[in-house]
Amino acid sequence: MKVICGIHQLHYLPWLRYFHKIYLSDVFILLDDIQFTKNGWQNRNKIKSPQGWIYLTIPVKYHAGVLINQIEIATSELWQKKHLKSLSMFYGKAPYFSRYIPLFQEFYAHSWEKLHEAAFYLLRLLLDALEIKTPIVRSSELNVPGEATERLINICKEVGADAYLTGEHALHVYLEPDKFKEQQIDLLVQKWECPEYTQQFPRLGFIPDLSIVDLLFNEGPNSLAIIKKGGNAVEPCPPLSPPCG
Repeated sequence: MKVICGIHQLHYLPWLRYFHKIYLSDVFILLDDIQFTKNGWQNRNKIKSPQGWIYLTIPVKYHAGVLINQIEIATSELWQKKHLKSLSMFYGKAPYFSRYIPLFQEFYAHSWEKLHEAAFYLLRLLLDALEIKTPIVRSSELNVPGEATERLINICKEVGADAYLTGEHALHVYLEPDKFKEQQIDLLVQKWECPEYTQQFPRLGFIPDLSIVDLLFNEGPNSLAIIKKGGNAVEPCPPLSPPCG
């Protein structure tokens, strides 16, 4: 049996694809010691409102070159109250709101100072709610050297993995597949398409790729089964470039 390693940046309130990748992995590495991406997904994600999707964003103190695990939260802003209020307003009538809102009430009651601490704590709560048991390791705990593909390979070796799970975009944009082959590490590709599920505000139609909160409040204990329906891990089809059709 192959030991599959998934690796991704640490995100706030991730979307379904993120949890699907964790589910497919035997061990999952959170990249928390790489550069923070301004206006990316590390401190925000999307939920559904009566007007369409909107962002929930943790305000941060940013300057160029700072790492994710060094990012400080702008504590002067009452973002916790705003986010909890938004969840209550937009999902208060969802079937499983009362079941899961205590999870978020617990999270937003904390006075968080660092983004990575808040995002990691919430991720663990969400994984428990989804009953995903994949071991989670932060890259800052491993102290593995290298850049880009080289570092991914070194991380796989460090955690005893002989297969690396990548997204399709990375495979055809910046990943160097030959280097994995040289190190006898198999490549697997996450094939994913967001499955439709029950959402609030049906007049807007189905909006894919929202935060996991949208699925949890609407589908509750069925959430993991829906995530699984989104796809699986497959071997890359030759040639590796261009992408398979």
